[in-house]
Amino acid sequence: MNNGLHKHIATSGKVYLLPTVLHDSDKALQAIPPYITDAIKDCQVFFAEQEKTARRFFKKIWRHSLPGEDIIIDNYEWHAIHKAEDAVKSIFIQKLQEGKNVGIISEAGCPGIADPGQILIEVAQQIGATVIPLVGPSSILMALMASGMNGQCFQFLGYLPIDNAARKRSIKEMETDSSKRNCTQVFIETPYRNNQLLADILNACANETKLCIAVDITSPEEYIKTKRVADWKKQQAPDLHKRPAIFLLYAR
Repeated sequence: MNNGLHKHIATSGKVYLLPTVLHDSDKALQAIPPYITDAIKDCQVFFAEQEKTARRFFKKIWRHSLPGEDIIIDNYEWHAIHKAEDAVKSIFIQKLQEGKNVGIISEAGCPGIADPGQILIEVAQQIGATVIPLVGPSSILMALMASGMNGQCFQFLGYLPIDNAARKRSIKEMETDSSKRNCTQVFIETPYRNNQLLADILNACANETKLCIAVDITSPEEYIKTKRVADWKKQQAPDLHKRPAIFLLYAR
């Protein structure tokens, strides 16, 4: 390894990017394409953010898509991503060199999108391995799809600053940038701080700015609404505490 880069090496193993559910419910399984089970069968090794969650997902998708067919979870080799320390990267490369197909699984949604699996995918590209992304639920894209906001120009900003002053300043900067570039701003917060973030958005943004709140996507409690800030202020704010949420801002 040189300056964080891996040399192009001979590998015969493939890397499957396996989507998983956004919510632990039967409804959420409907967002997973049936062919995901074929990709799982083609893998010998899995790198997961949380092995326990991934194992539970495999069992559920098997029952949902292949009733009557069992999956032997312990037949597969499992590794935790753990933010992809050098030791994990080395194991990842070794398995591909051995000709084993590797699956990368996020804790929720699609690997590599706001997800620590991205670092392993970066390594796979650096060494010239075949990377196969598979379609599945992405809360970021699904929220954008349902928001009615600009889908031609958008950016995902991840988490906003924790510091109150810095967070409020960031919200104003996003609003200004959205107006200047006609760009939808997409961002998230730790679920237990959602309500405070919503309050900060409503206090900081202009009344005509649009805000979309997308909560519990693909679950039975799914809630996706876009309104002007002025209209959000007129109603009782939805309780977002400890609920996975995506926020989208659009100013003209």
